[in-house]
Formats: sequence, structure tokens, C-alpha cells
Amino acid sequence: MSVAPAPPDAPARRLLVSHAQADAFAPRARSILSRTGYTIVGVEELAELPPSLAARRPDLRIVDERRLGEIPDDGESASIPIILLTGRHGVSGVDPRIVGAVPRPAGLHELFRVVQSVLEESPRSNPRVATHLSAHCRKNGREWSATVLSLSENGCLLRCVEPLSLRSEVEIEFSLPRVGAVVSPADVAYQLPPDLGLVFHSTPASVRRAVAEFVLEAAANGRPLD
Repeated sequence: MSVAPAPPDAPARRLLVSHAQADAFAPRARSILSRTGYTIVGVEELAELPPSLAARRPDLRIVDERRLGEIPDDGESASIPIILLTGRHGVSGVDPRIVGAVPRPAGLHELFRVVQSVLEESPRSNPRVATHLSAHCRKNGREWSATVLSLSENGCLLRCVEPLSLRSEVEIEFSLPRVGAVVSPADVAYQLPPDLGLVFHSTPASVRRAVAEFVLEAAANGRPLD
């Protein structure tokens, strides 16, 4: 089964052509990326696209390593960068077209990072979205309520009435849809009066991934990336 084209209302800021089966992508990875402007279309569906989109030169190819031989290595095709979907061993050999590799099934956040680094002049390795999440903070036996105003994998912008000094440490807890409670230590890194910028640290990989996927999905649902 081939990868279905993105929904017709997807903003086609970038056209990515996939030479990979649907199961080479993690669930929701392709659809969410398409809704954030990276329209991913299976090579078999190119002819079904609107003429204005079908006539565009792809910005990037996403290619299962087992199908790399399908891609011409001369002419215009040779200049289109390739992200390879691989096994755990990663890229082997030298092919100047290959600019990155992601293990199958390709995850949302991993694809986003590599695509950003290849295509964007100012890549967002850790995108941030505006939020309004209720939070609880703890420090030295005290606990108080706060609000997370924006969120990224690395930290958040926090509004609270409790005074906190710069470089102090606090524990923050908030809930994400489908994930539940997220808890992380954080350092107070900067101020945007009256708010505080927190940087997460010693955060479990599972928590970072949950936050990263929440941010990208929120962006796909209409919230702008900061």
C-alpha cells in the first residue's frame, strides 16, 4: 500500500515526495507534517494532484533504503535531496543525494528535525507553541498553581504569582492530552516580565518526546510555531 496524498486543504509550503510504504512511517507522522506545511505525497499519487502542485519540483524525497534504486542519479533528480528511511544501522556507503537518515518507522519529531535542518534557513530544532496549560510548581516543600503560556521540548514560559529568583530550580507538573501528567525539574533561566522562562533538565526521554509531539500536533491544528 502506498502513502496516500495529503488532504487537499493542506498548506503546500514544501512538497516532499515519498518512495516508501505507509508502514515506514509512525502513526500520524505523515499527516501531521503535511498539515504543518510539509506536504508528503506518495510517488504513485503525483499524477492525482492538482496541476499546480503536480508540476512543482519536489523540495525533498523521503526514500525507503530498499527503494533507493528507483531514484535516477542523473539529471534534475540528482539535485533533489534525499532523507533515507533505514534500519538501525543507518546510512552505509556514500551517496551525495542523501542528506539525512531516520530509522523505520519514521517518527514525527525525528522527521521534523531532519526536514527542518535540510530545508529551512533558520531551522526550529525545538519548536514552541502558545498554550494555556494549568500547572503546579514545587520548591522547598511549597506548592503553588501557575500557567504555562508557551511550551517547547526544552522548556516553557510560566506565569505565576510566586516570586522565583533567576537560576533557581523548581519542579513543574502539567497535563497533556492523551499523555496525562508531565513532571520535570526546571531552572529559571530568564524573565519576560511578568513571566519566567524555564528550561527543563534531567527530563526523561519519554517526557521530552510527549512534549515534542504535543507541540507539533498543536501547530498542525492551527497554533503558530514560535
